[in-house]
Amino acid sequence: MPGQGLREVEHDITVNAPAAAVYRLIADVQHWPRIFPPTVYVDHIERSETDERIRIWAIANGEPKSWTSRRTLDSAAHRITFRQEVSTPPVASMGGAWVIEELSAERSRVRLLHDYRAVDDDPAGLEWIDRAVDRNSRSELAALKTNVELASASEDLLFSFEDTVRIHGSSKDVYDFLNEAQLWSQRLPHVATVRLTEDSPGLQLLAMDTRTKDGSVHTTESVRVCFPHYRIAYKQTTLPALMTLHTGYWQLAEDGDSVLATSQHTVVINTANITKVLGDGAGTAEARAYVRNALSTNSTATLGQAKDYAVKARG
Repeated sequence: MPGQGLREVEHDITVNAPAAAVYRLIADVQHWPRIFPPTVYVDHIERSETDERIRIWAIANGEPKSWTSRRTLDSAAHRITFRQEVSTPPVASMGGAWVIEELSAERSRVRLLHDYRAVDDDPAGLEWIDRAVDRNSRSELAALKTNVELASASEDLLFSFEDTVRIHGSSKDVYDFLNEAQLWSQRLPHVATVRLTEDSPGLQLLAMDTRTKDGSVHTTESVRVCFPHYRIAYKQTTLPALMTLHTGYWQLAEDGDSVLATSQHTVVINTANITKVLGDGAGTAEARAYVRNALSTNSTATLGQAKDYAVKARG
């Protein structure tokens, strides 16, 4: 029986896809940032064929949080159990399971189970967790359903690409330039205004007004997870009109006496806004080209300024 202060809840949804396909999608946490809206980034700490430790960064009730979980994967039973190893207040403990039940060859029921406690069994903390679990569970299940059912249809809309610049400087100096985004409006011509908050070290909220080639300005908001001095991963939570998803990372790799600095993007095109933004006659191909050019232009400009900064720092 649940102990005092322990809450047990369940959410479920029916998906028009085979149970095995749904299981594979949930099992592969590397895809979670593009599948589940609250998830910003997931990193493997340890992994074997059936057990793994992962760290998750996600948005809960509008706030960025991170935690470490252990997962056990049972592909035969289509079940994945999880338990937070290190929780973030107000959560004292959190666990549960994904259970995928076969309804027919092409339909399955996905159950998402949670059990949790608040720190000191605080009623206000428990209420906060109730809201976060309910909102995120509904969001995750709805997104899972959409991504599984539209997987084939969205192949043309999802794409990834990279831009890489060789910098004769230190990875620390390049990282510092990318990490200090609060200074970008002074350092980057395409950034009009910027607002950065970092209440927890390495976990940033970044809002920017960015200028495009035609002179227009669009606002984006992102959550960034920073790993000194080699990677900054991010997910946009407020997006330009032509995208329904934008995740990416800045990656720094030492190469002799220089650094290979890479900007990676993964994007899903928002088909509903193509003609509104690009005009009648434009389609997915034009939208992909437009978005890639815009993102690549800004990324390359940022890496160019980071290069100048690092070269000057080296002297």
